[in-house]
Amino acid sequence: MREFVPVNQNVVLDITEDKGIQKTASGIIIPDSIKTKKNTAKVVAISKIDNAEVQAGDIVLFKEYSGTETEFEGKKYLIIQYDDILAKIVETEEI
Repeated sequence: MREFVPVNQNVVLDITEDKGIQKTASGIIIPDSIKTKKNTAKVVAISKIDNAEVQAGDIVLFKEYSGTETEFEGKKYLIIQYDDILAKIVETEEI
């Protein structure tokens, strides 16, 4: 079994797209050519970073044009620098 092990303060994000057809609220199908690039993804792996605020499994928001896209064993990944993570998305209960 092989896996990504990031180094030099990098983070690996899973950006594998859902193959389902995307539609607007009114039912218009959105073609692949105009789909917007997502800037949220699930953290798959993180290099050794002291006091890291994210860990594998977290959903994060990252800078729009950051990182390097790659494909590995049929999945698409984005490798970004830790500093390119803007926020962690967490589930909260309504008050």
